[in-house]
Amino acid sequence: MKIKDTVSSRLWTGIPPWILIGAVVILLPIFSFITIENINRQREHTERLLKEKGAALIRSFEAGTRTGMVDRWAGFQLQRLLIETAQQPDIDHLIVTDVSGVIVASSNPEQIGRIYGKDLNLEAISESPNIFWRIIASESGKKTFEVYRRFTPTRLPMGMGRNRFKNGLRFHPMMPFPERFPHHNRPDGDGPPPPPDESVSRVIFVGLDMQGIEEARHSDDVHTVIMGIILLFIGFAGVMLLLMAQNYRMTRASLSRIKAFSDTLVENMPIGLIALEPSLIITSFNQVADRLLNLSQVNATGKNAADVLPSIFLDLLQNPDIRQRVIEKQIVCRTADHPRLPLEVSAAMLTDETSEFLGYVLLFKDLREVQSLQKALARSQRLASIGSLAAGVAHEIRNPLSSIKGFATYFKERYAHIPEDCNISTILIQEVDRLNRVVSQLLEFSRPVRIFRQKVSIADVIQNTLKLLERQANAHSVEIHLQMDAGLPQVSIDPDQINQVLLNLLLNAVEAMPQGGAVEIRAAQDQDRLVIQISDTGAGIAETDLSRIFDPYFTTKPTGTGLGLPIVHNIVEAHGGDIRIESHSGKGAVVTIRLPIESSV
Repeated sequence: MKIKDTVSSRLWTGIPPWILIGAVVILLPIFSFITIENINRQREHTERLLKEKGAALIRSFEAGTRTGMVDRWAGFQLQRLLIETAQQPDIDHLIVTDVSGVIVASSNPEQIGRIYGKDLNLEAISESPNIFWRIIASESGKKTFEVYRRFTPTRLPMGMGRNRFKNGLRFHPMMPFPERFPHHNRPDGDGPPPPPDESVSRVIFVGLDMQGIEEARHSDDVHTVIMGIILLFIGFAGVMLLLMAQNYRMTRASLSRIKAFSDTLVENMPIGLIALEPSLIITSFNQVADRLLNLSQVNATGKNAADVLPSIFLDLLQNPDIRQRVIEKQIVCRTADHPRLPLEVSAAMLTDETSEFLGYVLLFKDLREVQSLQKALARSQRLASIGSLAAGVAHEIRNPLSSIKGFATYFKERYAHIPEDCNISTILIQEVDRLNRVVSQLLEFSRPVRIFRQKVSIADVIQNTLKLLERQANAHSVEIHLQMDAGLPQVSIDPDQINQVLLNLLLNAVEAMPQGGAVEIRAAQDQDRLVIQISDTGAGIAETDLSRIFDPYFTTKPTGTGLGLPIVHNIVEAHGGDIRIESHSGKGAVVTIRLPIESSV
């Protein structure tokens, strides 16, 4: 029931106001454009009809004067056609002018001889076959749609409609007799007017009454606007219905989506999570929590937290400050698989939007890797400090060593006849040489590693290293096995530096097996990394010494300097890689080097 109420309440409130405003802003221009287009289309249709009507009238006038303007009675025939045609209610005027604008024929005989169309280029119009139009208004405001173009009466083919002669005069069979025309239309009062000059161009004007068309068009415009408004409201209502339907479906599906999202998020988050009811009953936990605390083995879901979780977790939940803030604390707890497990735990109360208390949530993170990185960082800082100190000390020692060796050589030669003194001088020279080697290694360790990268095959580098190690391996009865994956790509490394790394590690492995044994070298590709693994069957490394093997001057060998592995560590880091050593006392050691295949610089 609560879900249904939530769906109903969010049906309208889930639609943001900006969507409603946006719908109006989008639909209004669309339907306004459609309405205006319809109105313009109707106007264009009306103008086209009027233009075609005027053109049809012009063609009828041209056909009515078949014999052309050379006929003596053609002017009377055209005048009569204009007068009779203008009797139609939708025609305002019919006018024929010459190119100078003088009216030669008109539906209103009183206009003959006057000037018309002064604002037009009649000469250009008379030379163009196109039809022109314009809208003119009278002084009373009445609008007239005027169509005009050049006037070219149609001729009959040769032999048709020949003029008949009677008493020396030419008469067309269809032409009325002169006495049928008004007397004032005759130039001399007795006979027909002289024929017009056929070479003179004419322009005809047809004025059409627009009052009825304007009323009809206005009615259509009003109807179009009303229909546009109705369609606008229908479209807006449709958009609202679609939004409401979509919002309804989204609201109905929101709970399932949120649940699926939260379940996936909780299950795959990198930290442990435990959810509890207000009564401290465990309701759910994720994979990380199960892996760290083994909750699935005891079927923790549905059980009281006091029976499953460490007591330190319950102390955080019972802290009175949990009602005001999130409680955070770093703890060390003991589990069946981890005798000492460092965790960072956060405890908080869960409430809904109405502040109703729903339960508790515990979040905890494994700090082992973080502490390992902190130790590595501290070691790197310590090594940097020692390196700086060693560089200064090495420079101060090397110069006196040269003097000491020189004096020892002098005394050896001077007291060569005294065996005891000669032996002492020899020992002194040997110790100076050994100390000089230590100083040289110390300088090499303190000096920044310079990498000269080349694209090389790691197989060639390993093979070259094994050739250098062959004599020592045979001397210690150590077998070396090489295993390389097929198709390894070339890597961008400094071959000399990596050769030094491999040689140092292999020498350590051989020296760890004085009674003989086996060394296995394996090279493989792991995504964008090249993995080189060296394992031996030697005495191994004590667990207490593993954390110090990369510290300078730490060594378990009687004659070692403790700088070999620190130098190896610096070279690998300079290549952008990492090195790890795993070992147990008496079970050998495994060294893993990971190098990037492509250079990052």
